[in-house]
Amino acid sequence: MTYGKRRKGLVAAAAVLGGVLTLAACGGDDDAKSGGGSDGKGKSQGQVDAAAAKDASKAHIKITPKGGTTNAGITSDAVNVTVSDGELISVKMTTDKGTPVEGSISSDKKTWKPNKQLERSTKYKVVAEAKDDKGRKAAENSAFSTVSPTNSFIGSFTPEDGSTVGAGMPVSINFDKAIKDRKAVQSHLEVTSSSGQKVVGHWFNDQRLDFRPQDYWKSGSQVTLKMDLDGVEGAPGIKGVQKKTINFKIGHSQVSTVDAKTHQMTVVRDGKVIKTIPISAGSPSSPTYNGKMVISEKFVETRMDGATVGFSKADGKGEYDIKDVPHAMRLSTSGTFIHGNYWGSGVFGVANTSHGCVGLEDKQGANDPNTSGAWFYTNSLIGDVVEVKNSDDKTIAPDNGLNGWNMDWAKWVAGSATGS
Repeated sequence: MTYGKRRKGLVAAAAVLGGVLTLAACGGDDDAKSGGGSDGKGKSQGQVDAAAAKDASKAHIKITPKGGTTNAGITSDAVNVTVSDGELISVKMTTDKGTPVEGSISSDKKTWKPNKQLERSTKYKVVAEAKDDKGRKAAENSAFSTVSPTNSFIGSFTPEDGSTVGAGMPVSINFDKAIKDRKAVQSHLEVTSSSGQKVVGHWFNDQRLDFRPQDYWKSGSQVTLKMDLDGVEGAPGIKGVQKKTINFKIGHSQVSTVDAKTHQMTVVRDGKVIKTIPISAGSPSSPTYNGKMVISEKFVETRMDGATVGFSKADGKGEYDIKDVPHAMRLSTSGTFIHGNYWGSGVFGVANTSHGCVGLEDKQGANDPNTSGAWFYTNSLIGDVVEVKNSDDKTIAPDNGLNGWNMDWAKWVAGSATGS
């Protein structure tokens, strides 16, 4: 009697599902295997199941990733719901805490995917319904977990998508984990330019990869970075989770040459001199680096504390601490800036007095547009180049900031994991 009750329960469940055929792990026993059991009307259980299957919906739903996956990717493309021989009615995706994930069904009602990237180390459930041309419903479920931060890597990149930058701006990617298979990762990254310039990647270390052409980008060109890292193994057991496209524009080619001996800066834009500005570079005791330096950040006003870059007095305080430096633009990671200076009256074009920065005459408050500092700030883009010459210091290291232009092309190409 117990056996018969269990069978009646299954038949009742099938009726509630409205003809939906469920393929998940139906248990069996000796009677079932031998065709035993009955619906009470003389039909064997096998005949009942066959009849139900014959009347089931033709719609077939597929959910990716499959149920039980524990290291699923987090890109919006990593999750897909598709249907054949039918159309989707609804798809509901939630975290294990019940938080809904927004998504969209395609116009032809054949596919669904999330609208945004998923979270790492999160459990998700997907419930999908579809119908065939006779209106018969089909359902499918999946539960999976996304990859954990420990087992995945992400690359932070510059410049930003949609930005307009100067001709010296490289594509720089910093990974949050050490990359051991550089070739695998680099082969899934592509940088191209509408100018047709050849672009090559160079690894400075296991976590930084920069791309640039042999010469500065062409003015007005469009540059595209394609990242197809989802599922790429960068190190044993560590996989990428990114798939995106970044586009940016080269606004102009501006190279400003600072001559530390003549105390002058010549600003050349697209091959024409547009201004000459008196400057004050680093003093003999702390000279400015020589070399080509790319503007990586701009601040209308910022604090400069000598203690943060190694200029400290015996009491541990900085040799200087200026809380409102006007029109400051970063040239190196180590703290080199080109910036306005309101405290050094009479030194511009005459003497080198700074702790290594390049100073331009300016006013406190950064509110006078007629000063040299304000003019240069307004007329400069992130990605513009400031080249220093005739200083008593060494040439800046190529990885100190976005300054790979200080490495010759042969060495740059030699640092590529995929060749030229």
